[in-house]
Amino acid sequence: MNPETQYEDSVSIMVLENIKNKLLHAFRTTAEPRASSESSTDLSTAGRSFQANEELRRAKIDGAISWLRSELLEMRLQDRQLAQTLLGLNTEIQRLRRESGPILLDTNSSDQH
Repeated sequence: MNPETQYEDSVSIMVLENIKNKLLHAFRTTAEPRASSESSTDLSTAGRSFQANEELRRAKIDGAISWLRSELLEMRLQDRQLAQTLLGLNTEIQRLRRESGPILLDTNSSDQH
């Protein structure tokens, strides 16, 4: 793996981790348990329910991050394929210019006589 790819990977990981932390923070603040005068049985049930909801939220967030990661990898693959195609086209254009260069010069010089 070349240094540029390693740099891209580390940047992608940092961006995804930042998104994950923001999502976790957003869901954590909206899902804070409400403080009220509930009985201890209600509190333990609510605590388990909150914990289950929190685990579900984390699973959804992890799933979304996994999807983002796979999309980024697919985009990187497409980017590399496009770069290869463009480099191949550039090489072909240069070859055609070299081949047609003398022909164009001959045509121009015969037009001037």
